[in-house]
Amino acid sequence: MKIYTKTGDKGTTALFGGTRVPKYHIRIDSYGTVDELNSNLGLIRDQDISEVHKKNLINIQDKLFVLGAILATDPEKEKLKSGKDRLDIQRISEEDITFLEKQMDAMDEELPQMTHFVLPGGHPTVSYCHIARCVCRRAERLATLLHHEEPIDELVLKYLNRLSDYLFVLARKLTQELQAEEIKWIPKKSNA
Repeated sequence: MKIYTKTGDKGTTALFGGTRVPKYHIRIDSYGTVDELNSNLGLIRDQDISEVHKKNLINIQDKLFVLGAILATDPEKEKLKSGKDRLDIQRISEEDITFLEKQMDAMDEELPQMTHFVLPGGHPTVSYCHIARCVCRRAERLATLLHHEEPIDELVLKYLNRLSDYLFVLARKLTQELQAEEIKWIPKKSNA
């Protein structure tokens, strides 16, 4: 199988199910951003971090492929109940969301209480984590827009929301583990 198909040369691409849409379609933007997020998580996983974090990131990357498949599926083809055209795709579950919550709770127990927002940075690995968090928030915004236009499984939105929280807590945990400085953002008083 060749990597290039030439079918997208005129600015369209196929969803799962075969329906062709413009490459600027919100559905394409949504799962493309999830793919970007997944690549950023791979970058974090490639850093010198604990095996527990690496294992969790692999789990999350797997779920992002599931999520991307959901977003890339033609909603009309997904609705088919029988026949050879029916698409059978995996789903995001409440357990997937609970996994993120449990991991956050475990990390949070070992972190100092947060009293202020923190400035992203302090170590390249921590910065990669904050970049991934921002990409996750963008993916969530795009998926929400898609949901407004063409309803999608609400667990997709919930997972992305929880994942961005997880990435924030992971950034703080990595700051601690890498002995980086966590700089609090303290707003300056206005002179007005």
